[in-house]
Amino acid sequence: MTQIIIWTVAIISVLGLVLAVVLFLVASKFKVQEDPRIDEVEKVMPGANCGGCGFAGCRAFAEAAVKAPNLDNNFCPVGGNDVMRKVASILGYEVKEKAPAVAVVRCSGSCANRPRINAYDGYSSCRVKAALYAGDTGCSYGCLGCGDCVAACRFGALSMDPATGLPVVDEEKCTACGACVKACPKQIIELRTKGPRGMRVFVSCVNRDKGPVARKACSVACIGCGLCKKNCPHDAITVENNVAYIDFTKCKLCRTCEAVCPTGAIHGVNFPKPLDKEAIKARLAAKAEKERLAAAANETTKEKEAGQ
Repeated sequence: MTQIIIWTVAIISVLGLVLAVVLFLVASKFKVQEDPRIDEVEKVMPGANCGGCGFAGCRAFAEAAVKAPNLDNNFCPVGGNDVMRKVASILGYEVKEKAPAVAVVRCSGSCANRPRINAYDGYSSCRVKAALYAGDTGCSYGCLGCGDCVAACRFGALSMDPATGLPVVDEEKCTACGACVKACPKQIIELRTKGPRGMRVFVSCVNRDKGPVARKACSVACIGCGLCKKNCPHDAITVENNVAYIDFTKCKLCRTCEAVCPTGAIHGVNFPKPLDKEAIKARLAAKAEKERLAAAANETTKEKEAGQ
């Protein structure tokens, strides 16, 4: 019996040693050499692993950055330009600086502006609520108020305002990672550039219903009238599917659109002075009169030339 035990132990030991040698040889032959720069890039990353860059985490971003021929398609929104300069220095690339961005809630359907027409009594989740029905107000496009965006934010930059029932973004904490954008089933949250000194103008509505229907559901809804587009001197506004949109890459912050909007759907934020609607309207009226007189003079000239 003792001999059997000894032989068993010996055979198992030899077999283990042989298998260990085989595994070592196989591992050595098929070993994948990893670029040491991946570790260097990962060390300068913020370590948030938020996925805002489009990759699973900071390690995945570092691997993609090292393998890429340049950094044009890779950007860490949390670390911003400072981190990207460090990454570029490690990899020997040039990096184009990007304007800081911030999450913007494009819905003004507060409790006062958008009255409830029914009550939701179920699991508190915007995604679940959106899957069940259009919402508890007449607007089927606006914020559902359950705070999925707040739960998704890993930086504490979002909170629900109990007075309005809408999410509020803390610009100082927001890293523009985009987690709230992905979490919102109604797609009312957008990443926009912060603008000079934080100033920006945007349409705070995504309702695609026709004007009368949208206005009935929410008193500050965009009705798609097109006055903002007509009067924008920079061609920064489009109106599609009954709702206006301001292209922040073209907007010059003149606030003309905000002044002419009949429902107050266009918001200007962080401006040092309040909007002077009357001054802007007077300027537009003077411009229109000047164009009318020029057109009349041109018509008179044409009539004289035709009479000759």
